[in-house]
Amino acid sequence: MRYLAILLLAPWLLVLGWAYWTFPRDLPRIAARRVFDVAVLLLAAFAAWQCAAMAFDAAVVPGMGQYGRTSGAIWQQVLPALYGYGACVLVLLLALVVRQLMWRRRAH
Repeated sequence: MRYLAILLLAPWLLVLGWAYWTFPRDLPRIAARRVFDVAVLLLAAFAAWQCAAMAFDAAVVPGMGQYGRTSGAIWQQVLPALYGYGACVLVLLLALVVRQLMWRRRAH
């Protein structure tokens, strides 16, 4: 159950990774950019995985009461999904800015 939230979020993160890899189309597609893109996608995946694991540990599960477990246990799955998604998007957004600054075409 530890990685359930990130596994359920994985298809959307793959779509974001594909969009990062594909767009913008006007940047030059050279080997250095592809190496940069692969490194960023690996870093984004690692950040999402680690933040999801950290959030799972940080989520407080309510104890058992007289009538069973009280509500609130869902946060042990919601919080990792939010942290994992946020970490992945943050890495990709920062990389978009850096990539644009490094490889944009210069106007003559």
